[in-house]
Amino acid sequence: MQQVRLFVNGAQVTVAAGATLLDACRAAGADVPTLCHHSELTPDGNCRLCVVEVAGRETLYPACATPAESGMRVLTASPRVIEARREILRLLLRAHPADCLTCEKNGACRLQAYAYLYDVQPEHRRFLRGGTDTNPFFIRDHSKCVLCGRCVRVCDEVVGRSVIVFIGHGERTRVGTAFGQPLADAGCVFCGNCVEVCPVGALVPRFRRGAGREWEVRRIRTVCGYCGVGCNINLVVKNGRVLGAEGACGPPNYGLLCAKGRFGQGYVHHPDRLAQPLVRRNGRLEPATWDEALRLVAGTLLRCREKYGPDAIAGLGSAKCTNEENYLFQKFFRVVLGTNNIDHCARL
Repeated sequence: MQQVRLFVNGAQVTVAAGATLLDACRAAGADVPTLCHHSELTPDGNCRLCVVEVAGRETLYPACATPAESGMRVLTASPRVIEARREILRLLLRAHPADCLTCEKNGACRLQAYAYLYDVQPEHRRFLRGGTDTNPFFIRDHSKCVLCGRCVRVCDEVVGRSVIVFIGHGERTRVGTAFGQPLADAGCVFCGNCVEVCPVGALVPRFRRGAGREWEVRRIRTVCGYCGVGCNINLVVKNGRVLGAEGACGPPNYGLLCAKGRFGQGYVHHPDRLAQPLVRRNGRLEPATWDEALRLVAGTLLRCREKYGPDAIAGLGSAKCTNEENYLFQKFFRVVLGTNNIDHCARL
């Protein structure tokens, strides 16, 4: 593979041909701030916060969208670069509310972190991007949007719905739907992947509203149980209770989730969730032990097979089971009961 050699802050770096300056900076261990960049999306240099200086050139370049070239000498923290980033942050904060004390993204907001890092104070101004609107799954607060375009690109490039677009011009530019339709009417499937990639508090899942600050929760890596794909998720947990789920990086989902995987974890603590077997006695379901329930099922299956034959029995596998459990399930039906009437639910 062809390689490119360049210098980042005086250190020589080698990257693959086609890599960006951001890739080279990160390979060199240089910290370059980004808002609009996401590893799973095409770069567009929208926010310009990742600008770097290339020796011998007058223009500052967005590192996320500029290809690395051999011989380049890149500076990531020169006085020109620092002042440019501070000015970009000032412009972003002019149209951003300073309500960090009550924002659900407090402690995890990248805009907040960069404003602190570069010592940029917000100004008190009128907000032109509208207020808030809600849907059953997440909250959209237009006043906190920094117009990075991540949500627009993930909806178009990854989800394939193209529901979210830029509307308006100039200072009145905002993110919304065509003709201002409600998300449901515009074709949104409420997968929440726009929420996942949002770097600020403009998109917040409803399960996080008032449920716990960023430093009060912990994330537990596990596998989603809703279908057979086996997506990796991080359960957001506070005081032993699952608040919701977020996509975890890595195969097969690479941080993406469907609506059920992201917003459908409320069943864990639902009062109607079964915690033990139930056996019907005198027309009523009553709690029973596992041994009692298993003896009842085994006896009923045997009587049914003896009376009506094995093909009177059918089995339905579950996507919530592991591959090994489903293998044993079908083996039991085919070998023990003697029927091939096996089906499965690949998605719950």
